[in-house]
Amino acid sequence: MYDAIVIGARVAGAPTAMLLAKKGYRVLLLDRATFPSDTVSTHMITVDGSAYLRRWGLIGQIEASGCPPVRNIVLDLDFPRYGHFTLTGFPYPDQDGFGAIYAPKRTVLDKLLVDAAVAAGVVVREGFSVREVLMDGDRVVGVRGRGSSGIPVTEHAKIVIGADGLRSVVAETVGAPEYFVVPPKAFGYYTYWDNVELAGLEFYTRPGSTVIAFPTHGNEAAVFIERPERDFAGFKTDVQASYLETVDKIAPDLGKRIAGGRLVQKLKGAGNRPNFFRRPYGPGWALVGDAGVHKDPITAQGITDAFRDAELLADAIDAGFSGRKPLETALRTYEYKRNLALKPLYDFIVDHAAMEPFDDAFQDVLAAMRGNQDAINQFFGVIQNTVPWDEFFSPSNLSQLMGLPAEFELAEAV
Repeated sequence: MYDAIVIGARVAGAPTAMLLAKKGYRVLLLDRATFPSDTVSTHMITVDGSAYLRRWGLIGQIEASGCPPVRNIVLDLDFPRYGHFTLTGFPYPDQDGFGAIYAPKRTVLDKLLVDAAVAAGVVVREGFSVREVLMDGDRVVGVRGRGSSGIPVTEHAKIVIGADGLRSVVAETVGAPEYFVVPPKAFGYYTYWDNVELAGLEFYTRPGSTVIAFPTHGNEAAVFIERPERDFAGFKTDVQASYLETVDKIAPDLGKRIAGGRLVQKLKGAGNRPNFFRRPYGPGWALVGDAGVHKDPITAQGITDAFRDAELLADAIDAGFSGRKPLETALRTYEYKRNLALKPLYDFIVDHAAMEPFDDAFQDVLAAMRGNQDAINQFFGVIQNTVPWDEFFSPSNLSQLMGLPAEFELAEAV
């Protein structure tokens, strides 16, 4: 019998398993995939997310893999009230002065995380398909599935952790309640280009479309587009033509650059991406990563959120298993801390993922940053999780930024 079984060995599951094993627990990590293998992803690890890798002793392996650090951000905007302008700055560093973004290919990142779990003592079974989550009354007690041999295997554990994505078999089995639910707002596609020069992380946003580009492994340019869900059916009639048309329309200079480059890989993408929180724990089970919270990837927070929640969950399970706290209390605290960290940016994402025109107040805030390098860097720090949301968007900070009296409130700006 294991202390924990983790279903899903990618960016949420592998770190959770690794951290539990480092605390001395017997952990089984299962995934139907084998590694290295690819999965649809935003790639981006924010400054805060990269700091987790550094704390876990893995950032050197990311750098050694040839993934370039990104230290420059260009936000390209065009508003009727202000015309076209760009905000260029640096990702605001964390408290230790660390300020790099990484965007590794998942074939590299996920393999690195699985290997780190193995090194920590985790038992890993790749190519293992979980067919059933086992219940004893209302308590989860284990799993049943098949490995590459096809022979049915049953395993038991004190806790079964679903790190198996938005369609989690654990969440479905236990009927994990959902809340803060918002229907799908957008779809996205991406691919890689050779011989394309980038200025760092380039982000172009217009009503109805967003284009994002950044460097990844092999000195390739990863170029993403995002469009409203209502456009999905028409887009799919000719994915490549629609993708190129979107880039040319929203980011014509980037379009010229990729026209001079070479397409490296077939386009990947997805639509019908719901937004929700799930209660992430119950008798004998827990959820982490996209299984617990799923949101539109427009700000590329998913990997960072998975890393943070892996630490929170591992700490909560350790507190419960060690007797420092009742397990239910520790897991309730995990949910509270997760929601506290996620909810402000989640609200921003679901408000803007449909890519409707920014409201006037938010346009005013962005325009007021022009020429104010510290404000630009701090705003980028909000998206990079190094500047607290409520600190930057506080009425006093916004009033100062806008040159307004201190008592003037701009809390509705976002």
